Amino acid sequence: MANLFWKRKGNATLNLLSVPFATEEEFERAVFETKELLEEVYLLKRQIRGGKKPGIPDIIGVDSDGNVCIVELKNVPVDVSILPQVLQYALWAESNPDSIKSLWLEAPEPPEDVTISFDSYEVRIIVIAPSIDRATLGLVGKINYPVDLIEVKRWSEGDNEFLLVNRLEPEVAPKVRPVQGLRVYDRAFYEERYNKASVDQFFHYVDETTAFVRKNGWPLEPKFNKHYCGFKHGFFNAFGIMWIGSKSFAFFFKLSEEAARRLSPVGVEMTRYEEEWKQAVFKIEPGVTAVEPLAPLFKGAVEALTKGK
Repeated sequence: MANLFWKRKGNATLNLLSVPFATEEEFERAVFETKELLEEVYLLKRQIRGGKKPGIPDIIGVDSDGNVCIVELKNVPVDVSILPQVLQYALWAESNPDSIKSLWLEAPEPPEDVTISFDSYEVRIIVIAPSIDRATLGLVGKINYPVDLIEVKRWSEGDNEFLLVNRLEPEVAPKVRPVQGLRVYDRAFYEERYNKASVDQFFHYVDETTAFVRKNGWPLEPKFNKHYCGFKHGFFNAFGIMWIGSKSFAFFFKLSEEAARRLSPVGVEMTRYEEEWKQAVFKIEPGVTAVEPLAPLFKGAVEALTKGK
């Protein structure tokens, strides 16, 4: 059993107590109500029932790329035996776009910036449990769906709770082979969907931002997705550049609205605040917008992510 110690400056080191979730319902509720655990996934509904589908997926959501997410939670250690179950859910979601569309339309506040193509969406599987057998990693690469394996454990100290979140990654790169359903988000991908001149500008700003990140020594890595390039620490974004039209794109910063307005340089106005994704959006005017003047926003987003400010 692992121990978690909290060493506070000027105070005694605290040995936190491991507090497993009492029931699967409590575990599921904690994940559903702690949206930061699945930063880029908008959760539609818990305990979905649909058609003749055997079993009940715990949660269905939609991520920022418009993929339908099957989220399966188990309050026990899981191994490869979980995969046939979640594959059934994924096949149902893929085969029942009308049911997914109904859930989306019934959602109380769906994010305005996410578009789902109900005729051609992709399905993503997310498995969450206190511990996951590492042998499971060796099989997910053979599945024709993207699969996330996430471990969540809880510790407590007084009234404070700490959640340790660990996204499993393969330790050894799998052999290169074509896998149906997996996309590479590169320049060619964007040029198929957006104005080519705008794609050049988009990559110019990605390169400038990457250089700015390196200059400041921030522990962030750029990662391209369907609609944006995010700069991540672990699997959470601090900021990034997102498409907001076929020819236009914008910076987004993972900040509270109050912090974004306070840190905005004089003369720079926020385009909008997206409450569901907890991010401030600033439209980029190619040739006019510069990275350096936005330094307070970049720095604030890094501190919010790495220091919890």
